[in-house]
Amino acid sequence: MDLRAHWMRGGTSKCWVFEHAAIQKTGFSADTLLPRIFGSPDVRQLDGVGGATSTTSKAMILRRSESEDIDVEFTFAQVGIEEAKVDWGSNCGNCSSVVGLYAIEQGWVARRNDVTEVRTFNTNTKQTIIQSIPTPDRQLPDHLTSIVPGTVFPGHSVQLGFLSPEGRTTGKLLPTGQAISRIATGDTIAEVSLIDAGAPLALIDAEKFGFPAESYDDWVDQVSAQLETIETIRRQAAVEMGLAHDPQDAERAIPKIGLVSRSTDESADLQILMLSMGRPHPAMPITGSVGVSVAAQTQGTVVANSLGSPSGHELRIRIPGGVLSTFIDDSSLGRTIGVHRTARTLAEASLPFATDQLQEAALSQSEEALECRT
Repeated sequence: MDLRAHWMRGGTSKCWVFEHAAIQKTGFSADTLLPRIFGSPDVRQLDGVGGATSTTSKAMILRRSESEDIDVEFTFAQVGIEEAKVDWGSNCGNCSSVVGLYAIEQGWVARRNDVTEVRTFNTNTKQTIIQSIPTPDRQLPDHLTSIVPGTVFPGHSVQLGFLSPEGRTTGKLLPTGQAISRIATGDTIAEVSLIDAGAPLALIDAEKFGFPAESYDDWVDQVSAQLETIETIRRQAAVEMGLAHDPQDAERAIPKIGLVSRSTDESADLQILMLSMGRPHPAMPITGSVGVSVAAQTQGTVVANSLGSPSGHELRIRIPGGVLSTFIDDSSLGRTIGVHRTARTLAEASLPFATDQLQEAALSQSEEALECRT
């Protein structure tokens, strides 16, 4: 049996894009199907289409919306690499930018002159994201020139506007009711802001954690010795945010976690190193940049304290790949946190899979679920 898919780059991530109806037609759940298609569990994902990194082992499942206010509904899947497991706990802002482009390329949305707006809805976070893509003369341009930090080649320009992103997962911007929480692990006490905006975030005060602002270029190397400690903090943060009953139950993808400090470079307001699936992120999750932008406007948070004064319309965030800018708009629909991304279709494919192997995987999952219930 085959599964039709598109391989697309969104921002600094790559994902496979599937239509919801195509997955349903296979007769298997996405939890069973995606790990086998991606080649998990295997650190190389050798026998599958996964990229063997957290930024390239991702999938988007799309369907046309029946709502008058929304054009496309989409669900993000973070596909495990060393585990045959799919994490549905959050969204990927970078991969979100492929949704509008896919809808335009497939004719789901009529192209408008100059700019086409695609109203999308993420089912993971219940978040409306308005995507604006240039379509001069009602056409997608052949010559692409837009580049974002962390990428080498250009793509279609995509402006993402997250509509009122606060509290989409937990119901509160500050799930604990505090701008800063102190989380202890061993002899280490970290000052952390637990924020729910765009995605649940745990933002550590880097300088108080032992990461000097002046040594930002060395943070990636420095963090390698602290990965276990940071993961412990992230899992405890999940409990405090109400995302897990105990640290062992915390999802791999949420809350996202990062180190924040004042910027020592005049080109940026802040400097941040995010981690993804236990490793330093080469750029920054876009949902993370949304949360940081909201935190910058929230008195007493690690982010606001690092800025020293409230940020204005634009926030410039220094990341390993350069400087990422976000902006805040007040639209007729409400407050929007925006960021510029790029997207491009890399390939169209028909992905074959063996039904007998999937039947075995589905049976194993059913047995595991039964053991958990008993």
